[in-house]
Order: sequence, then structure tokens, then C-alpha cells
Amino acid sequence: MKGKLYLIPTFLSETDPENVFPGINTKILSSLDIFIVEELRTARRFLRKVGFNKPFEEVTLHLLNEHTDLSKIGNYLDEAEKGKDIGLFSEAGTPCIADPGSEIVKIAHKRDIRVVPLTGPSSIMLALMASGFNGQNFAFIGYLPIDKKEAANKIRQLEKAIYQNNQTQIFIETPYRNNRLFEILLNTCSDSTMICVASDLTSEKEFIKTLSVRDWKYQKPDIHKIPAVFLMYK
Repeated sequence: MKGKLYLIPTFLSETDPENVFPGINTKILSSLDIFIVEELRTARRFLRKVGFNKPFEEVTLHLLNEHTDLSKIGNYLDEAEKGKDIGLFSEAGTPCIADPGSEIVKIAHKRDIRVVPLTGPSSIMLALMASGFNGQNFAFIGYLPIDKKEAANKIRQLEKAIYQNNQTQIFIETPYRNNRLFEILLNTCSDSTMICVASDLTSEKEFIKTLSVRDWKYQKPDIHKIPAVFLMYK
């Protein structure tokens, strides 16, 4: 019998594991000794924080990040063919959303390896839930273009989709460019367009606020280097 590929959500911020990490996840993690991760250091820290006690000398950690040659990751699942379960997790939140984990899942399906998603925090879903925006019709765009002009053009397209399709638009940015993106939003969108900023989710400093562009101009948040999700609606 083949092993399974577990998709394991990780923390969004510094928080008590009991607040966001179900006990069943800890039990499953403790049974594994092969993981596919984004960074070794943060992966080890996460595992220890949730009570994983095996010596790391006895654990296999495969790297999968933006620097990984995707043509060479097929062997990451070889042990699953022999009956071993494998865990996949990203740096923060739900794996395979805005990270390369989906490439491994695609391979798992091709090789008839069962994929098991586990419950845990998703910044996108938490932000949507708390925004007050349309939760029946929404689109996650991922990262907007880095170039300022291209970003503004993309924002105009998203704003158009809000009104034409009654669709919430959700996107993220590299944390050190958050304030820059927010300024582009305020300078590009109509004053009546609604924007939700959700940052530091699940932490004690969690910030979630929905205002019109007009009102945001008088109370800009400082979200520099703070993980955040941006949502737009009408």
C-alpha cells in the first residue's frame, strides 16, 4: 500500500499552537519522518514548536522553494511508493496556496498517491471571512506586478471586475512592499471602492479593518514588513 502526502498548515504569526493547530495534526506530524519544506531552519523550528520530538538526524527534509529546480523534485515522493507517509508544509499558513507546493501535489496525483489536506489557518480565508465582502464570488490573485505602473494597471482591472462581476478581489504582497502597494491602491482606486487590510492574523497584534479608499486616506496603517492580505470590493 502506498503512503499518503499530508498537506500541513503552519502558523501565520507567533502564537500559541493550541490556538490554531488541531491536536490531530500534532499526532500525524509525530508519525512522520519525511517532510517537504520551504526552508530548513524555519521548518525545524515549527516542528519543535508543535511538539515533534524525533532527532533531526533521523528525519529527511526535502527543500521546495523558489530556487528549487522543479525538474528534480519527482524523487521527493519515492518513499511514498514504498508505503511511507510524507508531510508537506510551507513557511506560513496553508501549503500550495501562493507557494510551489502544488507541484508536488500534482506529481502525487499522477502517481496515485493519496493527498490529505489538514485543517489549519489560511490567511486568505480568515481575511475574507472578516472583511464583510462577498464570500460567494471571489478571486485570489496572488502577487501583483512589482512595477508601479503595471501594478496600477492590474488594480484597475481588479476594480473593474468588482463592479462587473460582483466579485471580491484578494491579493498579497511581499511584506516590505506593503506600504508601497497600499499607496498605489489609494492613488488608483475610486474613492468609493472598499478595501480591507488584514495583517498579523492570529497574533495578539492582529489588525483587520475595512474602509472606503476615501476614508483610508485619513488613517493609513503602517504595515511595513508585516504579513498582510488585501481585499477589494464595492
